[in-house]
Amino acid sequence: MATTARPQNPVLKRTVTSDSTPSSSAASATVSPFDSPAQSPSATSLSSLGSVDEVGVKSARGTLLDTNGNEFEIPDYTIKQLRDAIPKHCFERSGVRGLGYVARDVASLAATFYVFHNYVTAENIPSAAARAGLWAGYTFVQGLFGTGLWVLAHECGHQAFSPSKVLNDTVGWICHSALLVPYFSWKISHGKHHKATGHMERDMVHLPKTREQYASRIGKLAHQLHELTEETPIATALHLISQQLGGWPMYLISNVTGHNFHERQPEGKGIGKKNGLFGGVNHFVPSSPLYEKKDEHLILLSDLGLAITLGVLFFVGKTFGWTNLLVWYVIPWLWVNHWLVVAITFLQHTDPTLPHYEAHTWTYVRGAAATIDREFGFIGRTLLHGIIETHVLHHYVSTIPFYNADEASEAIKPIMGKHYRSDTEGGSLGFLRAMWKCARMCQWVEPSEGAQGEGKGVLFYRNRNGLGVPPQKISAPVVKATAGQGARMEIGSESDNE
Repeated sequence: MATTARPQNPVLKRTVTSDSTPSSSAASATVSPFDSPAQSPSATSLSSLGSVDEVGVKSARGTLLDTNGNEFEIPDYTIKQLRDAIPKHCFERSGVRGLGYVARDVASLAATFYVFHNYVTAENIPSAAARAGLWAGYTFVQGLFGTGLWVLAHECGHQAFSPSKVLNDTVGWICHSALLVPYFSWKISHGKHHKATGHMERDMVHLPKTREQYASRIGKLAHQLHELTEETPIATALHLISQQLGGWPMYLISNVTGHNFHERQPEGKGIGKKNGLFGGVNHFVPSSPLYEKKDEHLILLSDLGLAITLGVLFFVGKTFGWTNLLVWYVIPWLWVNHWLVVAITFLQHTDPTLPHYEAHTWTYVRGAAATIDREFGFIGRTLLHGIIETHVLHHYVSTIPFYNADEASEAIKPIMGKHYRSDTEGGSLGFLRAMWKCARMCQWVEPSEGAQGEGKGVLFYRNRNGLGVPPQKISAPVVKATAGQGARMEIGSESDNE
């Protein structure tokens, strides 16, 4: 009888592609990584097996519940099934079309600046309050246009912009540098995020806290979390504000929300290095453990792009005034950071329905399904080039250009079935509300209480706010003294301590 039982420590088989190798030497014509363990359940669809096998596998995993209380089943399709379902023309990339979108976004930025600089003046609008309100609107609109340009540079990093790698990296480097993003540095770490999405030890961004990590952050022990009172809405709001304002810069500087297993990096770069301001784990230093030796020159090229932009900004501030620079560039730049953290990372990888996987349970197919599509209306689909609405597809085949992503997304939905996740309720307002909902419901991850075997390696969000499935009740450690020896700590069940 065939079996889908999975070895605890499988050997990964990897075909090197442009998605799985973020180095500049990667070929740009390939489409998607194959990064699944040999003989993993994701390589054999359960639908093709007998019902006895299917029931047996599910039973061996126990009952897995997401944060909403819905029973979760591990994805059972293959990358090949997804790729075969996508129409061939969806993989076609046009440099001319890509440049047209870049021109559109740059023209939008320039036209907005021209109109406000020439017409929102004291001569035309005497009221200082009215001018301040209009200029506040300017920063918001420019932030959206700037985010759209950022998304196009992101397309370049995935080689989805055009068939030419030289054109992709040239356009990406210019556009990202103008937005103070280290193009190659971020491209490489972002590629590693795609290779390990949802992996608790390898994912590079928005890696959730474990129960123990969350407890340590608030000065508690893991067994105390289910006893805590609700977090105040003010505390949630302050956490969101700090995340939105500082999350992106802190990620670049100190790898906040990234993994902290750098000693496992190749070439010994991670020995003794930890995430933090002085840990040497950032996107600006070639010796950072985020990079390999062969990529170090690209980090310096990224730094050069930032230095040029900072030089131009210094000239503008010194020539036209630092207040003008604040309004013209800095505040719109903060808006770009806000949309990046919310739209492109946090809300696409954080949701009560999404799992995360421990190393022995993760596969590429499973991890890529741990993402969610949302809806942001005209802003998302037009100004931000659909990156919010087609993110699930993007994690499976990231070289498909954004203008073909809607059609490709519809093509893979029948294959993914119940494993495809989206939250489009409420449209644009629903998208913004989701930020608050996720902040309240998704505080740490832990296994489901009824998980067994492999199922214990599937982690779901839990919270202290009484929302959704409650966290497990864990008994306090019991210290037992042994004659002639020191105290020994044991952890028992609640019934052991009664």
